[in-house]
Amino acid sequence: MSSIDLHLHTTHSDGSLSPSQVIALAHQADVVAVAITDHDITSGIPEAMETGQYYGIEVIPGIEISALFGDSELHILGYFLDWQDKTLTDRLARLRESRHRRNPRIVERLQAAGIDITYDEVRSLAGTDAVGRPHIARVLVEKGVVASSQEAFDLWLAEGRPAYVPRELPTPAEAIQLIRVAKGLPVLAHPTWIKLAEQSLAGLVRQLKTDGLAGIEVHYSTHTARQTQEYLALAKQLDLLVTGGSDFHGVTKPDIRVGVGKGSLCVPPSLLQTMKHVHAHL
Repeated sequence: MSSIDLHLHTTHSDGSLSPSQVIALAHQADVVAVAITDHDITSGIPEAMETGQYYGIEVIPGIEISALFGDSELHILGYFLDWQDKTLTDRLARLRESRHRRNPRIVERLQAAGIDITYDEVRSLAGTDAVGRPHIARVLVEKGVVASSQEAFDLWLAEGRPAYVPRELPTPAEAIQLIRVAKGLPVLAHPTWIKLAEQSLAGLVRQLKTDGLAGIEVHYSTHTARQTQEYLALAKQLDLLVTGGSDFHGVTKPDIRVGVGKGSLCVPPSLLQTMKHVHAHL
């Protein structure tokens, strides 16, 4: 059965496979349309589009932007971007620069804990301008410090762990408006990740809609059936688009596959037609 996958990462951010390799996996999984949604960078889109033409797979230009929410983060996906828009590319460059200021401090904390690691090693492994904690995690795995990227986060890199360093982030409203400026559709990514305090998810999403949010990522690799139904009902209640994707990264999330997530994900192609209709009337 054909499906779509609107949440994919490549080596241009923290994925382990090139855009061409990701599109090839989509072809093998009978995925008919994808969105490349690398973190804070759009440089993988041209290669993905070229490979998509070869395989007959539609490639939607996308992005994933992290935003500050309380003491944590929430993520905003953007679809159908004018990915060469100067306002967008300049702001994304500043976001990546904040990562470059943060990452050496993380490495310094690991070094202070007696771990043999350098930032040059991290940048060499990343091979991209969008270096992040997953690249540090992969170096720790390669050096045998931890057994997996998940263990690296659990022991060292996650919020509250010894090597964690916060970074500069836009507000959710700023992230949404940045996507809107680039003529894109802003969508709340994996709502189950959001650390809510007293505010309800419905209250948060209602506020984000007033800021310009267009949709919710309802179908996602780790959403339970109950969560999927909850988010579907919320999207219907607030008249928001329904989207979905695997959040494929490769080696840092080895149990998640393109198109099928952990095995049961199936994002209907019909959702993309609705997204296109809304985008055409922006």
